Amino acid sequence: MADVDSERVAQLARQSRHRSKIIFKDRLRRVRMVQGLAVQAGLAAALAWLISHHILGIPQPVFSPIAAVGTLAASVGQRLRRTIELIVGVAVGVFLGDLLIYLLGTGGWQLGLVVTAAIVLTTFCGGSVAIVIQAAATAVLIVTLSPSTEDLEIPRFVDAFVGGGVALAVTTVLLPLHPLRVINRAARPALDLLAGQLDVTVEALRERDGHKAQLALERLRENKEELATFVEAIEGAKETSVLSPAHWHRRSELTDYADAADPIDRAMRNTGTLIRRSVTLIEDDEPIPEPMPDALVDLAESVRLLCHEFAVGSVPEKSRARALRAVSAAGRAYGQGVGFSGSVVIAQVRTTASDLLVASGLDQGEANRLVRQSFGDQERPNPGPAEGSTPPKHPPTPPLG
Repeated sequence: MADVDSERVAQLARQSRHRSKIIFKDRLRRVRMVQGLAVQAGLAAALAWLISHHILGIPQPVFSPIAAVGTLAASVGQRLRRTIELIVGVAVGVFLGDLLIYLLGTGGWQLGLVVTAAIVLTTFCGGSVAIVIQAAATAVLIVTLSPSTEDLEIPRFVDAFVGGGVALAVTTVLLPLHPLRVINRAARPALDLLAGQLDVTVEALRERDGHKAQLALERLRENKEELATFVEAIEGAKETSVLSPAHWHRRSELTDYADAADPIDRAMRNTGTLIRRSVTLIEDDEPIPEPMPDALVDLAESVRLLCHEFAVGSVPEKSRARALRAVSAAGRAYGQGVGFSGSVVIAQVRTTASDLLVASGLDQGEANRLVRQSFGDQERPNPGPAEGSTPPKHPPTPPLG
């Protein structure tokens, strides 16, 4: 009994250490993702304070550093828009605050009315959440501080201009992040997740372990954060390449990544269907020809090669070749005989391979043609049987997508 308890304690300790390592690595990855932003925010806040204090003569500048950090804290790719929203929000808040103070005076109920009016007006006019919040906050300051602070409106406008302008200057001129590095760093978690769960599914098929395949499916479904980070990084890189003179020459390089976002998303969803059908295949005890897991191995390697070739700026020829190799393996598996769920797995291999080809820069028509060609080569019959014998029967070719 004591030995059993000791083994359980040891197993729990190993699991705890494993989880701790995973959490630690994830936290380090998050820090690496934001370290550039952290330096930019610190520099922007310091410059905004210095400009407001030493050049504009504001004794205790508060809002300009806040505006600078708020602009940088916006979703990457929306910083120019956030600066405009800051200024529009301030304008609406100042207008409503001054108007209602003039008509109604100041006090608690007037403050509540101003905030309500600011939110209703900006929402009715189609303002974003940032404009609504900024208008309401500015209206609060105007109503509460105007009795004791003269000419508050102009400094508020100046602070918005200074803070937003400094943030844009830092991100586009003084300390612009390399757009391709930002995208590579953001793309890796999404592509690693896709390749990793394909690897787990390969093990599940070879071991006929439905539970393992189910875990891979559940993990792949938790891909919203990775995909959102990837798409956000693409938008940020586009903004940097437009606003930063140092990166104007990289606009064409960013096109490949921008075009890859949608097919990578589709590859994620199609792989989810592939894994779900793999679970059913195992549960129904359908045949699993050896080339079937081999096809998934090639798909996973195609994903990794795509990530690597994008990172080094080369044409993803190796990724394309590996994706088509996966299709060929799927064709061999299909020819050896599969069940209903197995045929769906084969079809999803073809579709996912097509997605990866499109992500690599091919158009959809060319990708589909290459997939059909690679799969069809494997399905051509062997030299015909002797005259008078019955030809072998093959099930219909699974559809592409």
